[in-house]
Amino acid sequence: MIEPAVKKEILTRIENAEKEHGVRVLYAVESGSRAWGFESPNSDYDVRFIYAHPKDWYVAVDLEDKRDIIEYPIVDEIDINGWDIRKALKLFSRSNPAFVEWLQSPVVYLDRGDFARRSRELLSTVYCVEKGIYHYRSMAKTNYRGYLRDDLVPIKKYFYVLRPLLSIMWLEKYREPAPIEFETLRQLIAGDSKLNGQISALLERKKRSLEKELAPPIPELNQFIESELERLESFADSTGKGQSVMDELNILFHECLVF
Repeated sequence: MIEPAVKKEILTRIENAEKEHGVRVLYAVESGSRAWGFESPNSDYDVRFIYAHPKDWYVAVDLEDKRDIIEYPIVDEIDINGWDIRKALKLFSRSNPAFVEWLQSPVVYLDRGDFARRSRELLSTVYCVEKGIYHYRSMAKTNYRGYLRDDLVPIKKYFYVLRPLLSIMWLEKYREPAPIEFETLRQLIAGDSKLNGQISALLERKKRSLEKELAPPIPELNQFIESELERLESFADSTGKGQSVMDELNILFHECLVF
């Protein structure tokens, strides 16, 4: 739950970004641990948005040289930045995991027009399950090897390994983009009471602790993680879905350029 005062401040910053850059924000969401469901008391607000310029901005010889992101320095607990719609849809065509997760965020700050709805309708056409598995495997492997094999480990990093591993299970079982809420993903291991018990205890601790708290590693969780990473070791990425996907995205792009 986002406190009303924080949400008001976020919407004010989005409005200011529109005025500063001459754009229209189409969609803005929470993208980090607050959307995933395992934030700490001092977690940042990770605000991400998609915006569009007026049509004429895109009709330019130097279009490829123009900046297609809006970024602001982090000066407090609000981390806010956005992508131009053209950049977002090009990345969508490659099953970009960040954009796909933004479309599924349970915390939506702003939703104008049909951009988000139409993008979600295209998920089954555009999204490549194999690319999703490859991404989440890399995320799990990087975070596990980089943070969870020392004598003391940052407890939040367990969720940066468990969430992608459970997302892979979802992709394998349902062949559709995995939900981003951790509790929904946990349904996949509901039958493993011991593993679930360890995760529940760690989740409660995470929600009470500060972001950088260290603790001894948890052998049962490390064993599960290592087993899954070994199982996935031979997985190979695949190609995209071809020109038909880009045709659909071009239609959506043109539909959203209305000012």
